[in-house]
Amino acid sequence: MWLWCWTMPSREAGFAAEQRALDHLTRHGLKLIETNYRSRFGEIDLILRDGDVLVFTEVRMRSSNDFGGAGASITVAKQAKLIKTAHQYLTQFARPPACRFDAVLLGAAHDGAIEWIKNAFSTD
Repeated sequence: MWLWCWTMPSREAGFAAEQRALDHLTRHGLKLIETNYRSRFGEIDLILRDGDVLVFTEVRMRSSNDFGGAGASITVAKQAKLIKTAHQYLTQFARPPACRFDAVLLGAAHDGAIEWIKNAFSTD
């Protein structure tokens, strides 16, 4: 029981971070397709459309820049999971659309900093 109570604030902070990122992206014209898409490979926080391009978005928030901050937490291993999960998502299309991987990096909730990195990594 204590473990559930211990992790709950982090989960709520994660949902709040994803909502902040979504609000930012939709203000810039992207259209939400799906949130928290899960496959056996992992999870994609946000799937949006930017014109004809499908955008798979990873949202990261860190309270400090210790250990590299939010951007450094999207490791090569995490990127591989995101790519596999995106490929799984794309199997529903007869002709998959163009797509890209973006990252939205959030500073601590009190500082409000949002960094949107388009094409944060590639599938090569």
